[in-house]
Amino acid sequence: MAENNKVIRLHYEVDGEDFSLAGEASSNVKKVLKQLGFDPQVVRKVAIAMYEGEINMVIHAQGGTVEVEITPAQIKMILQDQGPGIPDIDLAMQEGYSTAPHKIRELGFGAGMGLPNMKSYTDEMHIRSEVGKGTTVEMIVKT
Repeated sequence: MAENNKVIRLHYEVDGEDFSLAGEASSNVKKVLKQLGFDPQVVRKVAIAMYEGEINMVIHAQGGTVEVEITPAQIKMILQDQGPGIPDIDLAMQEGYSTAPHKIRELGFGAGMGLPNMKSYTDEMHIRSEVGKGTTVEMIVKT
């Protein structure tokens, strides 16, 4: 990005009813970052972290929203939903832990790697969740 003070903001609605649409936001952001000339490793990290978040919103929360803020220094993603919330964030962060229903696992999703992958592919990740109200995940990938 040529201009150091330029901020690009993107907004996406994640449809919680249709698995075939999950990943559209991350695919779009990946395309934008490539067009802006970001390092391929940065683009990959953002795309993976966002995709995992989108899938989680579809599986657990009937969708939500994604806000992306792109600056020369970092890409910030804020994923929000009004789902059931996460009762135990530490437990949910453990690899292999999943509350996905059996029918979702039969589709190949819900293996309990979403949140751990989101954390491992970002430089910062913060989760705020309230049971019965929803979850907000903020992720940052530094460039």
